[in-house]
Amino acid sequence: MTGERRLELWSIVSGLAAGSPVAIEHLGIAVLAATCADAVAVAVTVAAAPREAIYLSDRMAEAMEDLALTLGEGPGAEALTGGPSLAADLTTVDSRVRWPSYAPAAAAEGVHAAFAFPLRIGAIRLGVMDVYRATPGALDGNALADALILADRGGGSDVGEQRHQLLLARRAVGDRDPPL
Repeated sequence: MTGERRLELWSIVSGLAAGSPVAIEHLGIAVLAATCADAVAVAVTVAAAPREAIYLSDRMAEAMEDLALTLGEGPGAEALTGGPSLAADLTTVDSRVRWPSYAPAAAAEGVHAAFAFPLRIGAIRLGVMDVYRATPGALDGNALADALILADRGGGSDVGEQRHQLLLARRAVGDRDPPL
């Protein structure tokens, strides 16, 4: 990963913003293009649930986020507490052993590959960026590098601000903060 590529990707994201502040939607569009994905979701950690979606590119992303939240497993759940979680083919035995409920349910929804990247600012875990494909296959080296760069930059975009606003709203109704 070169500094030049980081600048190039952030220039694309900034260009999508067209002079307005960079929003999570701009990040999502850039991730879709960089990874040749079919859907992208960004979720943040909040008090009332393990995570809450703040960006869904389409119906596929919405269905997958609902599935992950309901089942509590999958690449996104792993990436919330660790590093990137990559599943090039959710129909393999390995995927079904790793996520016994999530993998077959995702495949039934038409998702055959899922990649999740933690969103952080330093040691603070903000959430996760999930990338979905209808066809199985690993991210190639450039797509993976670009996704990592964009996830890294995503933690510094408006993800943190949106998470903060959700936490304030939760406190107003008496929910506790999630662990960082």
